[in-house]
Amino acid sequence: MLQITKRTAIPLSEIELSAIRSQGAGGQNVNKVATAIHLRFDINTSSLSPLYKERLLNLGDSRITKDGIIIIKAQQHRTQELNKEDALNRLQELLQSMTVIPKKRKPTKPSRSAKQKRLDSKAKRGQIKTLRGNVEE
Repeated sequence: MLQITKRTAIPLSEIELSAIRSQGAGGQNVNKVATAIHLRFDINTSSLSPLYKERLLNLGDSRITKDGIIIIKAQQHRTQELNKEDALNRLQELLQSMTVIPKKRKPTKPSRSAKQKRLDSKAKRGQIKTLRGNVEE
């Protein structure tokens, strides 16, 4: 089980993991060993709540396809086990970011005294600038 919150968890059977060859330099094993992990998670068929599914699908993340599949490729480490752990952690972080509900913004207006102070300071500043002008004799 991949724990997201105290009440929400995803069974590992819903997550598809496949080993692929890593890109880049890797020495002798580069063309022989499949150490990178390709993780696929289908949002629509998952056991997540409809609220979380909707929020994930509306998220403009490049890792989420138009079909609602999260694709994560982990190839940072040299071993398959560490890359698998890294991919699962990245999926967990993405799903945990959806559980935080942003606070609604309350629109506010400046008070009457704040408006008056701003206008007074502007007038004072303008007066200072006019006094900097040339002195006529």
